[in-house]
Amino acid sequence: MSCVRCIVSGRVQGVWFRETTRSRARELGLSGSAVNLPDGTVEVIACGDEPAVKALQDWLWTGSTLSRVEQVTCEELPNHVPSPGFRTS
Repeated sequence: MSCVRCIVSGRVQGVWFRETTRSRARELGLSGSAVNLPDGTVEVIACGDEPAVKALQDWLWTGSTLSRVEQVTCEELPNHVPSPGFRTS
């Protein structure tokens, strides 16, 4: 089990980024969350099989059709206990 916390910056709020992230994470069998932060970034926490987590990290650079991702910064969460499902709030 692998867990990461990623901060995604650019035009990522108000462009369906969180919902598209949730959809992709579910396709990959991941749990976690995608939450808007006050500074205009989105925090994504993803937990699951390492290849699936890596695939989501790579996908974050693409994002939703309307988004424009400028930066993705991720860190491992070695002691994180994931909640079931993937939430967007």
